Amino acid sequence: MAEVEREAMEYDVVIVGAGPAGLSAAIRLKQLDADLDVVVLEKGSEVGAHILSGAVLDPCGLDKLIPDWKEKGAPLNVPVEADNFYMLGEAGQLRIPNVAMPPLMNNHGNYIVSMGNVCRWMAEQAEELGVEIFPGMACSELVYGENGEVKGVVAGEFGKEADGSHGASYEPGMELHGKYVFLSEGVRGSLSKQVIEKYALGAGHDVQKYGVGMKEIWEIDPAKHKEGTVTHTMGWPLGGNAGGGSFIYHLENNQVYVGFVVHLNYKNPHLFPYMEFQRFKHHPMVADLLKGGKRIAYGARAITEGGYQSMPKLTFPGGALLGCSAGMVNVPRIKGNHNAMLSGIAAAEAAVAAFKDGRQSDELTTYETEVREGEIGKDLKKVRNVKPLWSKYGLLASLAIGGMDMWTNTFGFSLLGTLQHGKSDADATEEASKHQVIDYPKPDGTLSFDRLTNVSFSFTNHEESQPAHLHLKDPSVPVNINLPKYAGPAARYCPAGVYEYVEEEGKDTRFVINFQNCVHCKTCDIKDPSQNITWTVPQGGDGPNYPNM
Repeated sequence: MAEVEREAMEYDVVIVGAGPAGLSAAIRLKQLDADLDVVVLEKGSEVGAHILSGAVLDPCGLDKLIPDWKEKGAPLNVPVEADNFYMLGEAGQLRIPNVAMPPLMNNHGNYIVSMGNVCRWMAEQAEELGVEIFPGMACSELVYGENGEVKGVVAGEFGKEADGSHGASYEPGMELHGKYVFLSEGVRGSLSKQVIEKYALGAGHDVQKYGVGMKEIWEIDPAKHKEGTVTHTMGWPLGGNAGGGSFIYHLENNQVYVGFVVHLNYKNPHLFPYMEFQRFKHHPMVADLLKGGKRIAYGARAITEGGYQSMPKLTFPGGALLGCSAGMVNVPRIKGNHNAMLSGIAAAEAAVAAFKDGRQSDELTTYETEVREGEIGKDLKKVRNVKPLWSKYGLLASLAIGGMDMWTNTFGFSLLGTLQHGKSDADATEEASKHQVIDYPKPDGTLSFDRLTNVSFSFTNHEESQPAHLHLKDPSVPVNINLPKYAGPAARYCPAGVYEYVEEEGKDTRFVINFQNCVHCKTCDIKDPSQNITWTVPQGGDGPNYPNM
């Protein structure tokens, strides 16, 4: 195939991803120098379409970026009024007293928000400052300069046929070049993954760890609605099968966010994260809340959980990793949006300082220093041992020892030092023969739902004539290795039903990829035990269209 010729546009800073990190960087750049040319490229059909988060937002990042956000109408409308922690058993629950929780776990002063709507508002603020924002522009390739630095990205390629050839309506897209390129793609971004590998950014750092978070929005009986109430649970139904827990947040308009997180380092390949979520809603406490209500939206995405010790090097020649592209989630708090915003601010300030010094396309070392030693590093360092304790010793030990460690870290020290995570989540998967099959109740269609029905509530759409954006390194692995050895876990770990094993009489078993269902969570790229699946971007605008997530 002949090399594609593309037009190029020049900017001072090119930002990939219109999430809280990328938009914060764009806003801060223009606040510091209104003459800078800044562009933000977003693969979703609109800003916010691919944003899914809990979310209880710590406003510290927004306070720093736009101190008068209240006057400017930021959609932070529901302050946290009540904060509950429960340990669940199958038939009941035990509340953990708030006084026993370390101060950093306190949610008072935070807000229950839709991060999709927060990002839509942030985009408006950015555009008022002169930032160019292009939704529906998936960034499919990196562009490198003569010295091996990242020079830009390719965005807006459309019209490929299923076999990868150029169709009649093919558009080659454009190269967007920047003096610096910021990658703020969120968890396991395809370009970030390439950069981390090319420049060995993970060297000297622990492996990254992940969870898969699934979320539904429910409209519930007004008599049961308690605006501003935040509830977190641990324990049932996961038990010892996996780490994780739930969140239930009461926002406005009689709506509730119901979410469930499963840590992806589980050993038993028979575990079915989506069905654990559906089973959770049948717990008496949850079922009573949801009874008489209706689910109006669903989505899923991966969550970075490695924390302080797992953040790779954040800079590379010509650019930087922002927010969840590097992994800045505080796991016990289940919060990363504040750190994403702070990282965008720090990256912007480092870039503007470089421009003033006459530099470009080098490494923004002051950004790295600020993240590790500033507010983000301090936030993550306090909780760095919670996840490895949970992984190695289970829930109860992590509550006791991890709680103690968070308390001592409040005073600036840890008796444990910095614990390591060990295996990657893919390597943690054990052979199916070592574990029992888990019997999951069939969804009842009222509280619990089958995957494909729920996926329809993510409003996901992919143009079916394009090439699948989920690539197999070796097409024989799913049937020849993953099925006999691991019982075909892709059919279960995907929260959107993308993967299935099809058996037809008289024919060999086939591995089918229903990429049209994909909600871009990237769990497959993370958890596949053979690391045989690579997630890449589909053409721009395709994927979920999340409302108010």
